[in-house]
Amino acid sequence: MLTEKLKKPDWIRVKAPVSKEYQETVELMRRQKLNTVCEEAACPNIGECWAKKHATVMILGSVCTRSCRFCNIATGRPDLLDPHEPERVGEAVAEMGLHHVVVTSVDRDDLDDGGATHFAQTIQAIRKNAPNTTIEVLTPDFLRKDGAIQIVVEARPDVYNHNLETVPRLYSEVRPGARYFNSLNLLNTVKELDPSIFTKSGIMVGLGESKTEVYQVMDDLRSASVDFMTIGQYLQPTPKHHIVDRFVHPDEFADYARMARGKGFLMVSASPLTRSSYHAGEDFRQLRAAREAQLAK
Repeated sequence: MLTEKLKKPDWIRVKAPVSKEYQETVELMRRQKLNTVCEEAACPNIGECWAKKHATVMILGSVCTRSCRFCNIATGRPDLLDPHEPERVGEAVAEMGLHHVVVTSVDRDDLDDGGATHFAQTIQAIRKNAPNTTIEVLTPDFLRKDGAIQIVVEARPDVYNHNLETVPRLYSEVRPGARYFNSLNLLNTVKELDPSIFTKSGIMVGLGESKTEVYQVMDDLRSASVDFMTIGQYLQPTPKHHIVDRFVHPDEFADYARMARGKGFLMVSASPLTRSSYHAGEDFRQLRAAREAQLAK
């Protein structure tokens, strides 16, 4: 592993957020007392997304029960569940007039269902307040939480996302609280329970993986019938986090995208700044169109 921090190349730099729409999104999130993964994970795309009033809402509190070495979200004693949070999310989505919303969460290993019921209640609140909004969930792995996946699937999100994050060899180093094949099984189970729900997963590159390992992850995801794959550059949030092994050139991302499309994914997003929720609404529309075209053949 490298011991020096690499200098960011020009293709990874983004502008600081300054727009009026960005400030309006900040004010709405504060007024509704909502957490966002955009802020907590220090996402480089926050300025662009919030200027468009696109925000990824993070439910179940702001403190995670795990300590992944790539993630900037606080770890420790989790917050008490807020029973009013689902309704506030629904109201915020309606106020923002979103066509598509992404709802994610911290890991809640302390809860019997890992927070699955809270996810379901949030989906229901969005449907009530903004019935025309399509809903994407990005859930934890629900490790050792029997029945949790079923609870979320029965609430019928339009997209079910769960990220593998990295290649299996690096799990003990990067994602020690998780299990690669448990995450794959989650994605497969979603499709078995409801084939109409789009499934999605993503990984970061620049953590020390090889191209061959990335290709194997693609094959594993297709074996689980995953529709949409995202691949983005890992960025080190703070000096205490896993170091960046290398900055992957945009040409290599283009190669990954071509390979993934060749393996049969309906949708692929691969670029240095790709993140799970980046351009999620536009991607969903393309994903739906791709399925319709496939069914028409």
